[in-house]
Amino acid sequence: MTPHRGSSAGGPRPRPVIRLPHEQELFARGRGVQDHIADVITAFAGSMVFVYVHMVWFAGWIMINEGIFGQAAVFDPFPFGLLTMIVSLEAIFLSTFVMVSQNRQAARDTIRADLNFEASVRSEVWSTNLGRALGLDPEEIERQTQELLATSRARMNSELGRQRP
Repeated sequence: MTPHRGSSAGGPRPRPVIRLPHEQELFARGRGVQDHIADVITAFAGSMVFVYVHMVWFAGWIMINEGIFGQAAVFDPFPFGLLTMIVSLEAIFLSTFVMVSQNRQAARDTIRADLNFEASVRSEVWSTNLGRALGLDPEEIERQTQELLATSRARMNSELGRQRP
């Protein structure tokens, strides 16, 4: 705790130090090398470079195995069984990497939701105490808040109803 400047004549009052953890800090603590590798692979697989590399690879594979460079170069004749197997294995691994990344994103979303909840509780406690210090009635403010929320939800639900076919 650090002293508060400009406090009352009774001496300096301690000022609480509020340290809110940052989502990225908490998330980085649980991230290992394998997670980093999965993220890099998923990021590459979701890029246009990945698409272009595959277009060139498939075109080259098909041209070679259709005999464009001579029959001696053919190693996987039509219907390209080896290519089919490689592409199937690639799809299996890529889907696994995507699931790993999605699981990590879900964990990150949970951390973010927990931090948002903590911030909301902290704000509510501060607001209630400030309201009481100002002589406001917390029950009346809560009633007004509930009315506002109900009106907002009703408006949102009616707008959603209009958007549905």
